[in-house]
Amino acid sequence: MEIFKKTEAFDTYWKFAYLRQEAFLAKNHSAKVTSYLADPIISAHRFTNCYRALDRVSQFLIKDVIYREACTEEDTIFRILLFKFFNKIETWRLLTSALDGDIRWSSYSREKYDAVLSDAIDSKARIYSAAYIMPSGKSVFGHSRKHRNNLSLIEHMMQTGITTKIAQSVNLEDIYNVFLSYPTIGPFLAYQFAIDVAYSELTTAQEHDFVMPGPGAKDGIAKCFSGASTKSGQYIIEYMCDQQEAEFERLSLDFKWIKGRKLQLIDCQNLFCEVDKYCRVYHPDIAGISGRTRIKQKYKPNHSEIDLYFPPKWGVIAEF
Repeated sequence: MEIFKKTEAFDTYWKFAYLRQEAFLAKNHSAKVTSYLADPIISAHRFTNCYRALDRVSQFLIKDVIYREACTEEDTIFRILLFKFFNKIETWRLLTSALDGDIRWSSYSREKYDAVLSDAIDSKARIYSAAYIMPSGKSVFGHSRKHRNNLSLIEHMMQTGITTKIAQSVNLEDIYNVFLSYPTIGPFLAYQFAIDVAYSELTTAQEHDFVMPGPGAKDGIAKCFSGASTKSGQYIIEYMCDQQEAEFERLSLDFKWIKGRKLQLIDCQNLFCEVDKYCRVYHPDIAGISGRTRIKQKYKPNHSEIDLYFPPKWGVIAEF
């Protein structure tokens, strides 16, 4: 017997996932799929991929930040932190170009990094992604410019042995708690950073170890399950992850998984975020928690190709 009641948005969750994956395959693999084109919401608005690891920024992190260079463990964690604090490919390339590709903790110079980023800001360039908001950290580190506080936090993390703490972590939840112990890092960012580190060889932690629903996911959960606000968001995400094959089959949806890798907890969590947005238009009568009624970001095509690459420890290939 179910302990929570599904709304009509529950089926929409799976239908959206199917259509969003079809859109990805049509764009990136020349697959002859057009079903998503009939959906005006997906065609017009920006939604992240069903698999977090398929998104352009995650692909860049995995291939160009984590696995591109032969680095020490300290250099690797520094590279991950530096990239994710700004979460913007253009900012990484700017730093790489200015520092002759030498992005390592072992050669880090606050003055050099600050100068590059300050010059970019003075030139009216945006150095942060709009995907999520990094706390300014001014109340902790006292700098007038946000990037200087963020550099100070990275330095603090490195100097207090975050590399060793991660190496000693048993699972993803341990890594999440490591990040949560640092100033200005709340549950949402701690979970995102833990997932980013789990792509690397620094840990044996996996995406299926642990999940922490963010604000958007909580909104999506509330729309798919009436009364779900009193239930565990973690439990519901685990339920969706466990049920994915049965639900796609029930709805006659030929969802195309990465071969050898079903949707993980982080993916099901992210899908709740995206379905929350989708439902603002598709199910405007179903209220969430935030009360938002429109989708802000419009879809802007990026025609550059992505040569898919997954963490070697996954043991999967880029086939669907």
